[in-house]
Amino acid sequence: QVQVVESGGGLVQAGGSLRLSCAASGRPFNFQSWFRQAPGKEREFVSAINWNGDKIFYADSVKGRFTISRDNAKSTAYLQMNNLKPEDTAVYYCAAKLTLATKFDFRPETYPYWGQGTQVTVSS
Repeated sequence: QVQVVESGGGLVQAGGSLRLSCAASGRPFNFQSWFRQAPGKEREFVSAINWNGDKIFYADSVKGRFTISRDNAKSTAYLQMNNLKPEDTAVYYCAAKLTLATKFDFRPETYPYWGQGTQVTVSS
């Protein structure tokens, strides 16, 4: 069975840090990605990493503050979030897929496997 499980959310003051973890198992995946969704807003792409870790992507809103990485032995992706801002407050979701596409595509609808979400709240 495919399982995608993320964890690590919590409450932090502005300027603080959190590290999210995402364990994806049961199928081969070549991309693991992070999305987030705040109340009343659309789900948005945050970051993605491929199996080798040589293809990494970030949304402009988090560049320079967030770092994505992975541990292949554990099939786990991480999102280190530094200098958090109140506008980062959202439910963060991990998603995984195996794709043969020649062009990178991080639209949410291209990911068949999703975790349950973990709440990140940044207070001012």
